[in-house]
Amino acid sequence: MQHTKSGIPRATHIFEAAIWHYAVQPVCRCGHHAKFDAGLLWYRFHRKGWDDNLRKACRHFWCRQCAWSSGRRVEPLRLEVVNWDKDAICIKERVDEREWKRAIRRYRS
Repeated sequence: MQHTKSGIPRATHIFEAAIWHYAVQPVCRCGHHAKFDAGLLWYRFHRKGWDDNLRKACRHFWCRQCAWSSGRRVEPLRLEVVNWDKDAICIKERVDEREWKRAIRRYRS
């Protein structure tokens, strides 16, 4: 977790965004973006053993529009933490409640 100059905490990991009820939004060079539910996204990263740091997580995303036009996968410029809304993309996985509670306990201690 980082703090801005005004002292407001800023999420640096997908898990922090999930705890604070935000969404994660990859932004591509072409301007295309999509919002993902951070809780479900964290669970996917956790299950696969990937690092959920926002800077390192970029390599697991790619833009469909750029891939269609260039014929190869293009990583986004950055991942942003934005307000969650009902239009956020939900990955079709069920989060194991025990894993979620265990992760929250580790975060609090």
